[in-house]
Amino acid sequence: MSLIGKEVSEFKAQAFHKGAFKEVTKADLLGKWSVFVFYPADFTFVCPTELGDLADHYAEFKSIGCEVYSVSTDSHFVHKAWHDASDTIKKIEYPMIADPTGKITKDFDVYIEEDGMALRGSFVIDPEAKIVSYEVNANSIGREASELLRKVQAAQFVNEHGDEVCPAKWKPGEKTLKPSLDLVGKI
Repeated sequence: MSLIGKEVSEFKAQAFHKGAFKEVTKADLLGKWSVFVFYPADFTFVCPTELGDLADHYAEFKSIGCEVYSVSTDSHFVHKAWHDASDTIKKIEYPMIADPTGKITKDFDVYIEEDGMALRGSFVIDPEAKIVSYEVNANSIGREASELLRKVQAAQFVNEHGDEVCPAKWKPGEKTLKPSLDLVGKI
């Protein structure tokens, strides 16, 4: 069953953010675009490469009104320890959500029950807290922040221009398509 259109369930979680612990709830998602990036665990191998890539693109996400949240089943204390121990993770300015019970991870259907960890899931969430795009990878396959950013930009465009759609590789400022009978078989 697809998660497209699913509204994010109510949640309350601790996060490590800008050197402090803070609470994050569903209310924080309302009224703005959000990205949830689930990853298996702190102090691992592929995870810091992805989270570092997100950190390198964070200003671009913020410039389009999108907050980034990384989520693992580690505690917020472990997030802080990883931040203090790793130069790559020190770059992170977005909230690192702790989900030690797996409640959020299960709600997004990326929980690996036998491991107590998450799959690599990336979710674009609209200002109504509904999932509009997602991708789930096996834990051995890393993701690229620039493609996730492009997906947010496309989702925002479509949200604002409901009669137009974004073709493959679309980027802001490029030509979109207006679905019509005239386009059938012409692309």
